[in-house]
Amino acid sequence: MDYDVTAAARVSTIGADSLTSKLPTTGLINYLMRDRHGSPFEHSSMTFYVEAPIFVAREWFRHRAGWSYNEESGRYKALEPTFYVPAGDRNLIQEGKPGAYEFRQGSDAHFARMAANMLYSYNEAYEAYEDMLKAGIAREVARMVLPVGIYTSFYATCNARSLMHFLALRTKDEASAFPSFPQREIEMAAEQMEKHFAAAMPLTHAAFQKHGRVAP
Repeated sequence: MDYDVTAAARVSTIGADSLTSKLPTTGLINYLMRDRHGSPFEHSSMTFYVEAPIFVAREWFRHRAGWSYNEESGRYKALEPTFYVPAGDRNLIQEGKPGAYEFRQGSDAHFARMAANMLYSYNEAYEAYEDMLKAGIAREVARMVLPVGIYTSFYATCNARSLMHFLALRTKDEASAFPSFPQREIEMAAEQMEKHFAAAMPLTHAAFQKHGRVAP
């Protein structure tokens, strides 16, 4: 897909000859990235199948430009009892005021309380959901009792330019020209997507990294 970027860029100077132009070059892609000629990066397409908690999906769907989504429907199917509980290495304690806060690791007691409360709440909510379904209450009504920690699934399709914008906001990296403050759970998904991006478009990803992880 790096070829799609360079072919799209070359059409401005060589027209139809761009169809048979040479292989993509690091120099041209770096030039496009550095000088923020962004439209050539829109001539690629990547589709991801994602399973994530609803609270992650809702953050994800805020990314609209260059993205298309189709999500599992709680109106048309019963939702599975799959819920998110953070792992033991997840920072739990927030310190500081909005816009200037940090997270730190909680104690074992913090983790135990968090996990116990989540598991209890998830179990109670799903039992209520099943009770309503068994009573004949519509799925679209019964689902209202379920928490945002339940998993959903969706397809997400984007181009390289929109993906780079997503990664710039939803990951932390020492190479970034600008700070970002992603919630850890969406960052975990973004890190997996970036691995696929780097494999599919190595020259574009390298230029993105080189030039401060700023979407062109």
